[in-house]
Amino acid sequence: MAQKQSFWFSSNGLAALTLIGATSYFLFMEHREHLFQFLPFLILLLCPLMHIFMHGGHGHGGHGGHGEDNARNGQNDLGYQKGYEDGLRDREEQEKNQ
Repeated sequence: MAQKQSFWFSSNGLAALTLIGATSYFLFMEHREHLFQFLPFLILLLCPLMHIFMHGGHGHGGHGGHGEDNARNGQNDLGYQKGYEDGLRDREEQEKNQ
């Protein structure tokens, strides 16, 4: 069975990419000062947009089960536990030295 070709690799998709690229180039060249003026705000705008679109694959049915899944599968976070115990030992040693 043949796989369906992606839109962006079709002739219409390549034409759209070319048009988007040319438009972006001319907008950047002609309005460079205006873009640099608003660049800090555009960077701040990226934060909520990335949060919205980059969490799409997590399957957010609820946030309460992250630790329970590892315990259920027998995959406890041994690195975290070892670091915690090392921190407790270091604190006890510092208290003894004072």
